[in-house]
Amino acid sequence: MTDTPPARIGIVTVSDRASRGEYEDRGGPAIHQYFTEVLTSAWEPVPRLVSDDREQIAATLMELADREDCPLIVTTGGTGPAPRDVTPEATIDVAEKLMPGFGELMRQVSLTKVPTAILSRQTAVIRGRSLIINLPGQPRAIAECLDAVMPAVPYCIDLIGGPRLETNPDRIAAFRPKK
Repeated sequence: MTDTPPARIGIVTVSDRASRGEYEDRGGPAIHQYFTEVLTSAWEPVPRLVSDDREQIAATLMELADREDCPLIVTTGGTGPAPRDVTPEATIDVAEKLMPGFGELMRQVSLTKVPTAILSRQTAVIRGRSLIINLPGQPRAIAECLDAVMPAVPYCIDLIGGPRLETNPDRIAAFRPKK
């Protein structure tokens, strides 16, 4: 029997200040902690910290999808309306397929918490055999948004040819159609 290698999950923090060392990255560690709590299958993080630069974000997403073989890439930061918030644009730049339901659901869930969730521009796309999901920058919002979409993530990754991700059903029950 061969051991299945751990799934590689790209964790991208997009922040000018954190990339310059002026601000502690709290988003990337929050994503790492989330997957540690939710995933029961073997996985390893592939972290990146980049500035709010559209070309740099796009290049990082392509690297994680095309060279690092990450079936799941999750970004945090850069999803608001400020001039430097360009994560969704960079994500769409590298997309082969748009997955608008992810952003719609994340905003819907966030709107039950704060009225400013309508300003958030989270999105998700497919690039090759990678699902890329944009999350907000606040750790609490990261967990709320991931809780909303995570039931569909493992099956989406199955459909695009990625490794099987298993979740702790006491935390998040992944949905897969019954055979």
